[in-house]
Amino acid sequence: MGFLQNFFLNIPPDFSLFFELSIVITIGVIVAIIMRLLRQPLIISHIITGLIVGPFIFNFIKSVEMFNLFSEIGIAILLFTVGLNLTPQVIKQFGKISAITGIGQVIFTFIMTFLIGLAFGWSVIVAAYIAIALSFSSTIIILKLISDKRELESLYAKISIGFLLIQDVIALILLFTIPLLSAPQTSWTSIVLMFLKGVFLSLIIWLISHKVLKPLNSFLAHSQELLFLFSISWGFIIATIFKAAGFSIETGALIAGVTLAIMPSRHEIAARLVTLRDFFIVVFFIMLGAQMVLSNIISILPMAIIFSLCVLILNPIISMSILGIFGYRKKTFFKTALTVGQISEFSLILIALGVKLGHLDPKILSLITLIALITIFFSTYLILYSDRLYEILEPFLGFFERKIIIEKRNFKQHYPIVLFGCNRIGYDFVDVFSHGHKKFLVIDYNPETIQELNKAKVPNEYGDGGDINFLESLNLEKIELAVSTIPALEANTLIIETIRRHNKKASVMMVAHSIKDALKLYSKGVDYVILPHFLGGHYAADMLAHSGGLNRRKFSTLRSKHLNYLQNKLSLGHDHPALNGERIY
Repeated sequence: MGFLQNFFLNIPPDFSLFFELSIVITIGVIVAIIMRLLRQPLIISHIITGLIVGPFIFNFIKSVEMFNLFSEIGIAILLFTVGLNLTPQVIKQFGKISAITGIGQVIFTFIMTFLIGLAFGWSVIVAAYIAIALSFSSTIIILKLISDKRELESLYAKISIGFLLIQDVIALILLFTIPLLSAPQTSWTSIVLMFLKGVFLSLIIWLISHKVLKPLNSFLAHSQELLFLFSISWGFIIATIFKAAGFSIETGALIAGVTLAIMPSRHEIAARLVTLRDFFIVVFFIMLGAQMVLSNIISILPMAIIFSLCVLILNPIISMSILGIFGYRKKTFFKTALTVGQISEFSLILIALGVKLGHLDPKILSLITLIALITIFFSTYLILYSDRLYEILEPFLGFFERKIIIEKRNFKQHYPIVLFGCNRIGYDFVDVFSHGHKKFLVIDYNPETIQELNKAKVPNEYGDGGDINFLESLNLEKIELAVSTIPALEANTLIIETIRRHNKKASVMMVAHSIKDALKLYSKGVDYVILPHFLGGHYAADMLAHSGGLNRRKFSTLRSKHLNYLQNKLSLGHDHPALNGERIY
């Protein structure tokens, strides 16, 4: 270790920063590979990299000021991309339950952890900072884990993403207000004046973006490089203006993103910024790790363990209680609750801000970073293996479950056709079955979908295809056709196994999103597996083969039908889902 440090000190000054960055990135890649093998979010690897390259081990980072600048740029770009997606449409789709769960969980967690902080002897301000940090969960990490499980279309995923975004909005409001309240010689008059100044600046910038930038969208979008350069310059200029006006750079970056959210090319802008954002945000988390004070690890470890248990256990219990009161099933509220078992990247940003403003000792940043490492590590496995955990804990979850008014368990009527899941693909099957001569039943466990089906007078039942007790209550012996558009392999496997135990003759169709999943379903006895990504290309090629495909006139009728079909789909809210977190951040 001493040899490496001596070698590092002898590096020429004009080469030092580049050499530091090279070493840090190389170590970061090695640690990231190890974390990937352990199926852990890379945020953990970045913080561990910071521990390795920081004073705790090798002390490689000498250009601290430059690395801090990179960190600040990373946070600014992150908030800029968050703002790009804070459109009224996104806020509207949060829904009542997401808002109630998100706000309710933040309030209850804050109260409990605030009291624990006071019991540890912290001052009111320090206890409040800690409680706020422990109240938020990570949208980015949850999106990645749910996406990896291919459950973005499930009800629990929609609720989770909704209330996590609600929490992000609360965190952003705090990032905006804390610097205002911390200004020297702060009075209510100065706070009101600063607030009005912020509103005035935001309004002016919004008017410029609406009246000037939006009409320029088509011109800018013609060149991807120009669009990228423009978006970066816009974010930096607005952030600079807000900084000059007495606000934080983070506030200006967020406002810059929000004012560009009206641009039709906002998704393209966000996609272009992803790589740049990820690089700089990696430096931020590395610097967090480098700044951790582990010389007193023994003194903060008991507190870190207690607070981590609060996040891993208390947060899920609060979420289960709220969702149970509103009538959600055990499996839904259990899998939803597990998504709040870690703290957010915004938690670390808020604590770092508190240290920067002089409200907190760096020791608190070390404490929260350690809690982040613990909670993210364990919650990752809780989420990945949530279905197995549910099977074990299911008998004990009845305490949180209430009577579900919309769920009925009376299946005396016989339905030859049963459809599991009425999503975008399921809607097409409903349309076909509605024009048939046989009775059919739609099963879904999204209350909003059930309401829509009731309005359309489509026979339906509220239920979870992944719940063995519910499946056993169906008249599976008499069905002739079962179709499942549920994207989860585990749920489809349970459905086909249950059907085949009771009925060997029924035809079964299911949806899969990978060839491996399709082969597994075929091995279980499914008669036909729908692979949407492959089916579309196969259908288009088959259409060309039968129509000749060379005469444009032959496409006019198909085009007209397809446009009507797409417009109808869009009116029902069946746009294509985001398959990764980039459409959120």
